[in-house]
Amino acid sequence: MAFQRYTGWRRLINATRYSWAGLKAAWRNEEAFRQESMLCALLAPIALWLGDGAVERALLIGSLLLIVIVELLNSSIEAAIDRIGAERHELSGRAKDIGSAAVLLALLNAAVIWLLLLWM
Repeated sequence: MAFQRYTGWRRLINATRYSWAGLKAAWRNEEAFRQESMLCALLAPIALWLGDGAVERALLIGSLLLIVIVELLNSSIEAAIDRIGAERHELSGRAKDIGSAAVLLALLNAAVIWLLLLWM
């Protein structure tokens, strides 16, 4: 069967299906994703309660969502590298370390935002 290119609603439905499959795969296979998602689920209602106005609430919740987004990207990088092979390579290690650093910075970003908005 030839490759069929979908447009419009069909493309949107397919993209949503693939995205949902990605979220389910991350939940099943990535402990860090599960931990950070649970942290987000726990802190999001607190952010709605503690935030003083829509902008503060958006910053608090957005900083949490950014952690989960960066973790998904990091997990996809790691999965692609692991598929290539199990042998150690400097560039593979560097890519994984950089992805991990991005998650760390997202966590620090959230901490700074929460500290600035709630305790300053």
